[in-house]
Amino acid sequence: MKRMTALIASVLLGALILPAMAAEPKMTIKEVMGLHKQKLHVKFQDGTATAAETAKLLEAYEEMAKNKPPKGDDASWKTLNDALIAAVKANDKDAFKKAVACGACHGPHKP
Repeated sequence: MKRMTALIASVLLGALILPAMAAEPKMTIKEVMGLHKQKLHVKFQDGTATAAETAKLLEAYEEMAKNKPPKGDDASWKTLNDALIAAVKANDKDAFKKAVACGACHGPHKP
């Protein structure tokens, strides 16, 4: 009986800890914005980004979405990040141009 209780406790603990560990962002918002300073988003938008650069941009946006916004609400943060991610995944330049507009995120979320 003690083994069963220990097993159940281990499973429950793992179920609580593992998702939290997986959700930790690999990049900060500042690091993702560093890619914008390198104009990677411009290369994607004008169609000159390589497949590797596009993958890097997509990964960066996915990681940025895992961060908590410095200000503003989480729902807005999720909506804005989801739009960026969807546009890159779909290779939709028009949607990307709208989603990547600096003021769209900086207004509600930059401190």
